[in-house]
Amino acid sequence: MNKHQYTPAGQGKDFDYSQDHLFVKLSSHDTNGELAFVEDRLKPGFHLLRHHHKKTMEVFYILEGEVEMIFDDETIMATAGDTVTVPVNVWHEVFCKDGAKLLTIFKNGQFDLYIEALSTMRQEDFNDQELMKNLAEQYDIYNE
Repeated sequence: MNKHQYTPAGQGKDFDYSQDHLFVKLSSHDTNGELAFVEDRLKPGFHLLRHHHKKTMEVFYILEGEVEMIFDDETIMATAGDTVTVPVNVWHEVFCKDGAKLLTIFKNGQFDLYIEALSTMRQEDFNDQELMKNLAEQYDIYNE
């Protein structure tokens, strides 16, 4: 990236899923894969299964609502104004009962590209466990 970038409020590449609606504010395409930044609107009932990353660090800043983050040694109920940093190789799971809005930074990860890949898939692809595992691992998401 050799020029400033401006993304107005409510804009950015838009991905709306059953549990989540996110806007990519800064793509890893623009940072040589070093950084991605998203505005995440978790829908009521959101659940992200337990996983870890081998090279990605995540930083979550809660804007609205409550987000439950479960680690092996602690559970955190993060609320507006809280920041939760998840280092490399730390197992975590996320629940959001009533919906929330947060900003998330992915350092050395390409989460935005993972979401982009998911957006091109057909329903039968999501049922293929081996395909889903390989895709997740391609983007540094490990469930085992």
